[in-house]
Amino acid sequence: MRLYQMADSVRYGLMNTEELRETFLLEDLFQPDEIEFAYVDLDRTVIGSAVPTGSPLKLETEPELRADYFLERRELGALNIGGAGTVTVDGKTFEMDKLDCLYIGRGSKDVTFSSKDAAKPAEFYLLSYPAHAEYPTAMVKFADLKPVELGTVETCNKRKIYKAIFKDGIKSCQLVMGFTMLEPGSNWNTMPPHTHMRRSEVYFYFDVDPAHRVLHLMGPPDATSHLVMANKEVVVSPGWSIHAGVGTKHYTFCWGMGGENQAYDDMDGVAIAELR
Repeated sequence: MRLYQMADSVRYGLMNTEELRETFLLEDLFQPDEIEFAYVDLDRTVIGSAVPTGSPLKLETEPELRADYFLERRELGALNIGGAGTVTVDGKTFEMDKLDCLYIGRGSKDVTFSSKDAAKPAEFYLLSYPAHAEYPTAMVKFADLKPVELGTVETCNKRKIYKAIFKDGIKSCQLVMGFTMLEPGSNWNTMPPHTHMRRSEVYFYFDVDPAHRVLHLMGPPDATSHLVMANKEVVVSPGWSIHAGVGTKHYTFCWGMGGENQAYDDMDGVAIAELR
């Protein structure tokens, strides 16, 4: 398990490009036949992936968690961005196609990930936070999600927001998770931007054309920087940082949050004219 220690807004202002990437960006997360994890000290976030191409992959505990099993004190969200697969939780199997989302509650002991076709494996993006209460494991199919449509063609940010794990959807202790799909011809996400000190946030960019990139904006509103991000890369956003981006082509990204509350609309807006 990789360990990431977040910088505060003061140290952030002294960092060069490479230091920003080493601190806030997760690369090379998706590896065949592996479960990969990174532990972020901010809100004790665990970010990971599971790409089963042969035998099922079993979710094992990690030494850093000091737990008898991975979900002893945690909850987990899993979003499939690849081919058809299954997740089995304590003997119950969930069939997951692309963009199906599964919540796995605290106390679940036996979790395995499988693909139906090794040539087109499932690719599970995993996001986990500590949990002080237990909620039942539940899945939502992409076809059953009702998107919120935002943005316009004129502002290049026409997009659909799909909420999966949130207070009016799949119940959780503190995990909030969903994804946003940009329409062809639109490139901007989360603009106008915002911050929210009550929660940290994680952006996972996927379905990014290999020849294209996303420029992710971060930092305090009056001192922004950017990270150039490729397909299947993750950026961690502390509460003091904006989180917005623009791609050289349309793309999709998964957003996940944990912290003080689960109110999706609890944010401190920033006017575009105030950005520096």
